[in-house]
Amino acid sequence: MTKNFIFSFKQVVPILFPYLFYLFIGIAFGVLMDTAGYSVGWSFLSGVFIYAGSMQIVMVSLLVAGSSLGTITMMTFFVNARHIFYGIAFIDRFRSMGWKYPYMIVTLTDEVYSILCNVKYPNDVDIKKVDFKITLICHLVWILSCVAGAMFGKLLPFDLTGIEFSATAFFVTVCINHWHTMASHIPAITGLISALLGFFVLGPNQFILPALSLTVVVLIGFIPLKH
Repeated sequence: MTKNFIFSFKQVVPILFPYLFYLFIGIAFGVLMDTAGYSVGWSFLSGVFIYAGSMQIVMVSLLVAGSSLGTITMMTFFVNARHIFYGIAFIDRFRSMGWKYPYMIVTLTDEVYSILCNVKYPNDVDIKKVDFKITLICHLVWILSCVAGAMFGKLLPFDLTGIEFSATAFFVTVCINHWHTMASHIPAITGLISALLGFFVLGPNQFILPALSLTVVVLIGFIPLKH
């Protein structure tokens, strides 16, 4: 193993293994896909091409409910809209990476973004190679966890009833973490108010997309005023 790979792996370990949260979400997705009747191949392809923990979990519920492709597309856009801003922050840094540039942009998840924002590069490593290896390791671990959940979920020695609640638990955890780590609570409060407004006006079956749309519009409108 090269020095670049060893250094990259050390940066990834603190994200992947404490509490096994990253792995658990992937395994939970695989189990949900298997329970919904989708083969291991679909879990593998989802891990490779979608690579979005929150959206993949939500996607299973949408597929089971028979949601249209348009609804799934719009939901994917809103749930992953934050990745647009991640990409903007790193666009100059990734552009010099040649053929790896598109891959780096597409696979810039919450975890990868967090690592790349905080990593301290020693002088004896290649920064571009380290960035690529960090991204690739996270992606491969995610694919492996999705496939493992689909293949071996039924063999787990405990009752998996209620595992679909993992999506709700995941978003609650993200919200709480956002509340504690971000200086501004405006995004969280805007999302809560939009969700409540949409829920009581449009009902529980039609409020999600309008609520997400309202949240994005309000936050985009707020940013220019703040500056």
